[in-house]
Amino acid sequence: MPLFIGIVVFVLVMVGSAYVGLRLYVKPSEAIERVKGIDLHPTETPKHPSLLLRDFLLQMGTLIPNSPKDVSVMQRKLIRAGIKNENALTILYGCKVVLAVLFPVLASMLVLNAQSDSTNKIAFILAAASAGFWGPNEFVKLKASKRQKEIQRGLANALDLMVVSVESGLGLDQAILQVAKELHNAHPEISEEFAMVNLELKAGKRRAEALRNLGERTNAEDLKKLVAVLIQADRFGTGIAQSLRAHADYMRVQSRQIAEEKAAKLGVKLVFPIFFCILPSLFVVTVGPMVLKISRELLPMMNGM
Repeated sequence: MPLFIGIVVFVLVMVGSAYVGLRLYVKPSEAIERVKGIDLHPTETPKHPSLLLRDFLLQMGTLIPNSPKDVSVMQRKLIRAGIKNENALTILYGCKVVLAVLFPVLASMLVLNAQSDSTNKIAFILAAASAGFWGPNEFVKLKASKRQKEIQRGLANALDLMVVSVESGLGLDQAILQVAKELHNAHPEISEEFAMVNLELKAGKRRAEALRNLGERTNAEDLKKLVAVLIQADRFGTGIAQSLRAHADYMRVQSRQIAEEKAAKLGVKLVFPIFFCILPSLFVVTVGPMVLKISRELLPMMNGM
């Protein structure tokens, strides 16, 4: 079995090295240029290692066949995670390919001399390959979840600032731009999203469409509710300031209720830490001396009787 694992590792390394060599170093066009005496590529400055890594991941990312449905889903997840680079999806697929090869190789090196069953070794290698392939997806998911929480945290301040701006005489578009400027340092995530809405409005999109895109990009429930309020107020011609003020009061009450709910759950959540961490220490401090005294005095007396 160790011989089989060594052969598999050797084949994977050789195939990877051959592919990298063919992609990066074998360039027939340069030989043709030398024969013709034409220099189509002038002297270039050396690239930074990070740029070389990016180009390598871009090349690896083209190896995975993608269906349009999967591409749209992953692109939406990347946008919700705040990654809007045009090559982000290809780089993500490149990371999946590289890690799906690198993790099994490292796992094979770890279990090569381990005293374990061959079935367990193969299962460990397959688990490492699965972790390498699906790990980038989970990273994007966690990053998107963290960004949604940051947006939820900054939405209350953004809404209050928007209410003040609208009540002071600014229009909704100017209020959105003002919020994007003022919250750039305190809450950069929601500031970035509001700035994107402003750019879409300048590009000629209708306000309702730009606001719907805002809710779709962030996927934050409270922000979707705010978008629905703004769209309805714009459609039916009601006062924007009054609608925002009512929604701000609603969100303030909702935040208070969520805080009260978390405080009510605190007692139940403390049961397990108290039971497993604090009570054993109390038993050792209170009952321990009595147990020692019984074992030293009472048990010898009982044995003597």
